[in-house]
Amino acid sequence: MPGFALASGGLLFEIPEVIHPTAIVEPGAELGAACEIMAHAVVTKHCALGAGVVVHPFAVVGGDPQYMQFDPATVSRVRIGPGTVIREHVTINRSIHGGKATVLGEKCFLMAASHVAHDCEVGNQVVLANGALLAGHVSVGDHSFLGGGAAIHQFCRIGESVMVAGHASITRDVPHYTLVAERDDVIGFNLVGLKRRGFTRAAIAELKSAFHDVYFSPGNIRQLAQQALAANRFTTPEARGFLEFFAGGKRSFARPGRAASTGQDG
Repeated sequence: MPGFALASGGLLFEIPEVIHPTAIVEPGAELGAACEIMAHAVVTKHCALGAGVVVHPFAVVGGDPQYMQFDPATVSRVRIGPGTVIREHVTINRSIHGGKATVLGEKCFLMAASHVAHDCEVGNQVVLANGALLAGHVSVGDHSFLGGGAAIHQFCRIGESVMVAGHASITRDVPHYTLVAERDDVIGFNLVGLKRRGFTRAAIAELKSAFHDVYFSPGNIRQLAQQALAANRFTTPEARGFLEFFAGGKRSFARPGRAASTGQDG
């Protein structure tokens, strides 16, 4: 249905969605103000799109999950935040569970042929480059970037402000603010990304120290992170959030490869 905006003089005017010829928007789909659904794109009845979402040709949003035991009668959803752009041939599958949803946040950018499987939770301002693939139940934190052809195993967690290299194969959890490549190889600390986001010097200094303590100290990663938290040496929310990441999840953690940086330089 169309949206509304406030004009000068206090009058409301309509901002309709734009649905191009040959696009398919099934009855029951919810489109926010100023959405654009381009030719040959499909938005199923299971979708709720925020304001300004753009769906490019041949994308399929809200299709049935690729799960052999799935019952198509299941009532589940896909929810997409305002300002997200979905390029050509992207596929986003709805949840396998009744009453639940696959969720993408605000201002995400999904490049051509990327895939978001059922029950994924993708944060705000996340970029999936061409052909990046998320299996079922994957979570991706805000401001993360997945390179072209990167593939993420089901149930993995990708933290906030993570950069995943192109063609990487990720089968373990990747903590906040890291760089990861190849097969689960943490190759450094995402210093450039944090500076671009405007993180304070104090936050970056503590994050470098926390990264070093967890990844370049002998011992169990979960225990090292827990000990660092308990010692109260880290006070910034960013450093504590990095350490708290290691308390959760169902999978093991990506670890430094031979080319890893300690995060102490720069």
